[in-house]
Amino acid sequence: MIRPRIAIAHDYLTQRGGAERVVLSLARAFPDAEIHTLLYDRDGTYPEFADLRIRTSPLNRVTPLRRDHRKALPVLRAFADRMAIDADLTIVSTSGWAHAFPVSGRKLVYCHSPARWLYLADEYLGAHPFTSFRGTALSALQPSLVRWDQTAARTADRYLSNSSLVSRRIKRVYGFSVPPLFPPGGVETSGDQQPLPEAAPWAESPAAFHLVVSRLMPYKNVDKAVRAFSLLPDENLLVIGSGPEKDALRSVAPTNVAFAEGVSDAQMRWAYAHARTLIAASFEDFGLTPLEANSYGTPVIALRAGGYLDTVVESVNGRFFDVSTPDAIARAVLRSNDTIWDAFRIRDHADAFSEERFIASMREHASQLLAETPQPR
Repeated sequence: MIRPRIAIAHDYLTQRGGAERVVLSLARAFPDAEIHTLLYDRDGTYPEFADLRIRTSPLNRVTPLRRDHRKALPVLRAFADRMAIDADLTIVSTSGWAHAFPVSGRKLVYCHSPARWLYLADEYLGAHPFTSFRGTALSALQPSLVRWDQTAARTADRYLSNSSLVSRRIKRVYGFSVPPLFPPGGVETSGDQQPLPEAAPWAESPAAFHLVVSRLMPYKNVDKAVRAFSLLPDENLLVIGSGPEKDALRSVAPTNVAFAEGVSDAQMRWAYAHARTLIAASFEDFGLTPLEANSYGTPVIALRAGGYLDTVVESVNGRFFDVSTPDAIARAVLRSNDTIWDAFRIRDHADAFSEERFIASMREHASQLLAETPQPR
């Protein structure tokens, strides 16, 4: 019997985030699959990708675009339309581009969100679009890109979302209903740990430190968490991440806030294991970092909104705050400090979002699609 040819597609592999972790899980679920992506930055994303077969667009030859995919916005549509994939089934991980890749067989789309840069432009840019050159260019392109994106979404044979929130957003944006399949949230905790120099002195303190793990983008609200620690002089905060807001955040940070970027997996494990809490202040479609922290028995302080409503249970694995303001975050930190947390119960909660569950579900969807008679495109 001839084995079906399965491919994986993703928008771009240029950073370290939840979507990229999903692609790695898909690669473990379908180890023979080639990965197709517009841009791949070996140094910017997870090192595991270096061992996988990856096919990129010609844009990948332009180094500045690998470092910042947003610079390629005006031409990404044209190159996405040329990313032809010859496979019996293409499994697409996307938040805007890869669901448009032309395929010869069936197409299963796993959507992290309809394109933020189209449907949530103010949030994506951190300001009104006309306040920057990039935003002005996006506004000019938006009408045609929306039509293109709407057509692309309907080329899928099956569409899934990564959260309840994204299912509702897909219904609003595209007009069809899709079921959520939560991405794998737990992480391997048994590997080596290496202290981060920026926070190592704090680890000796009974209070340890609180942790933010985030891309430093405007909509991530990292600035609200940083400012909260001006109100908490007896607490410490470690921020792990990089992005365009880095310099602005450092300029407003009090002395009890430290920053780290480019950390290794061993350092990341150390940070999760030694943190008192993880603070998640952004409005996320799903948000994997709370579950990663929970895998180490570390509780979460999260915004009561978005995907965190799928993953955080009050008083079980975390505490909520209702608005992302420094004052609300500071109060939530103090409430968490007064809580007696059960690390075993927190880890059990994270186990419910295991990679094994995700892989089994994706394989079942793939088998069902491969068994169906292909419809002409």
